[in-house]
Amino acid sequence: MKLILYSKQDCCLCEGLLAKLQQVKSVNFDLEVREITSNSDWFDRYQYEIPVLCLLNDHYQEQELPRLSPRSPVDKLEALLQRYSR
Repeated sequence: MKLILYSKQDCCLCEGLLAKLQQVKSVNFDLEVREITSNSDWFDRYQYEIPVLCLLNDHYQEQELPRLSPRSPVDKLEALLQRYSR
């Protein structure tokens, strides 16, 4: 499973989601972190939405995953990822 995290430097919500993703043990995935300030299209799309977690499918299309509350525990994130894993 390939995930993309749209993020911005010094964003506490982004850092929190990244830390939770690093704690996930029950789902195998590759994670690409994309800094939205490095690409104007990403910035225009996500500047008010970050962090945004997307699943990259076999056809290289991105699917935004549902947002979890920043206070959600790691097990809720794991459950979300399990629903989208093959």
